[in-house]
Amino acid sequence: VNDAKEVCLQLVPTSPSLFAACGWRPPKRQGIGMRDGELSWEEQQRRERLESQADLFSIIYTVEALEKAYVRDSIDADSYSSECRKLIGQFKTLEHMIDGLSVPEFIGRYELTCPAARHRLLEIGVPATVEYMRGGENESGKLHVAVAETVQHFITAMDALKLGMVDVDQLQPHLSDLMAAITMIPTLPPNFEAKDKLRSWLQVLRSMQASDALSEEQVRQCLFDLESGYNEFHRSLKQ
Repeated sequence: VNDAKEVCLQLVPTSPSLFAACGWRPPKRQGIGMRDGELSWEEQQRRERLESQADLFSIIYTVEALEKAYVRDSIDADSYSSECRKLIGQFKTLEHMIDGLSVPEFIGRYELTCPAARHRLLEIGVPATVEYMRGGENESGKLHVAVAETVQHFITAMDALKLGMVDVDQLQPHLSDLMAAITMIPTLPPNFEAKDKLRSWLQVLRSMQASDALSEEQVRQCLFDLESGYNEFHRSLKQ
């Protein structure tokens, strides 16, 4: 998987077909005030934007390959967890660097076939070994830590909304952290409603731009869902 990613990172950013798909054409480099081979500022910005999209492309398809390798038992649990966490971290860093295009829009525009990567990156946000509590890392032994972190992330997310932090790039990290913590608790029922609502809110945020903000109605509903989920979480721990 690492070799595949390195090849992808080397080839995709300079792929003429991807540039053409993104509407880029080789610039004329002999304009007034420019030396042969130089790019203008606008062309450099366009090139950087295309390279970010190419990086996103490579991460998505590397995760897709990694998920298939894990399902086929071609990679051990520890190696899968380590690589998957790294890719998820890279994805979260890059996610809002794609100007003018959300990740679902990017996947749709270029007709990417990546159901496993979409599930792992956009819906879950943690490796399968964490999601299902399997592997050689003894994730189940960290249950008490996950419970404490879940409580903390619930409170932080609710406080963020109450303080008016309603922009996508302000709120999404808190909800992503909460989802990651909840997913690490195997004792929660499979139909845990708070987790489903949290996943829905993350999908809403990922369909928006980083500078977009939730409406007043959305903020009120999100806060209500978080408070209801927090109470449901406490009830589930007592059962």
